[in-house]
Amino acid sequence: MSTQPISRVGIIGLGAIGKRVLDALQHDHLPAAAYAAIDHVVHTEAFVSEHHLEVFNDVQHLIAWKPDLVVECAGHSAVVETVPTLLRAGIDVVIASIGALADKSIKDALDAAAHAGNAHLILVSGAIGGLDALRSARSAGLDKVVYVGRKPPRAWAGSPAEEEFDLAAISQPTTIFRGTAAEASIRFPKNANVTAAVALSGVGFEATQVELVADPGVDRNVHEVQAVGSFGDLSIRLANNPLPDNPRTSWLAALSIEEAVSKQLQSLVF
Repeated sequence: MSTQPISRVGIIGLGAIGKRVLDALQHDHLPAAAYAAIDHVVHTEAFVSEHHLEVFNDVQHLIAWKPDLVVECAGHSAVVETVPTLLRAGIDVVIASIGALADKSIKDALDAAAHAGNAHLILVSGAIGGLDALRSARSAGLDKVVYVGRKPPRAWAGSPAEEEFDLAAISQPTTIFRGTAAEASIRFPKNANVTAAVALSGVGFEATQVELVADPGVDRNVHEVQAVGSFGDLSIRLANNPLPDNPRTSWLAALSIEEAVSKQLQSLVF
């Protein structure tokens, strides 16, 4: 891990979250840094010029650019295809799409790559907070952890729920998925990364129970965690505003990436 100030930042994926993180880093956290991105979407010359951004098509070009830190905002495929190469090259990576770690083979590959490159794999908490309490409770033993995610029906568009339900016709809270965190993270990668954060902080992917609900009575993304163990009972509830550019994603998810980068800056030895 580098102990030098971060002066070159790479971003994988310039969708709604990636663009918001880029803006925040450039304006609030690292205004003097240089920025590059891997993105397969063609951006306008005006956008690239405004952000003083270099855009690459593959990871080797980004590595040659020599970033001090890379932030992944592109989904599970990027975690599998791009992040291990960066870690082996000795580059620290902040991962937003932590649902990919539901697959143990992917998690093991990332751990091995980080070890080989002496790099840090930094996971973000996403759209939910309070997980430090869950991690503390785990040390005394957890009997049960349940996560319930509620979003307006329209926010589940583009997910498997759209194939099984008429989302526009839902008039009362409707469970669109019930199962383990492992299943939820794989089936709903764009909507349920928070389940991975809960699973990693508590009893694991297979033991964490998940219910996803299309609820016309809410206008925000609501995340609830209930845990029971030797410590007692724990209840966490957050009602997050969605990103203006993407109703499927909680605004807090983007903010958690900024916070992870901020912590990384504070940990550096100058």
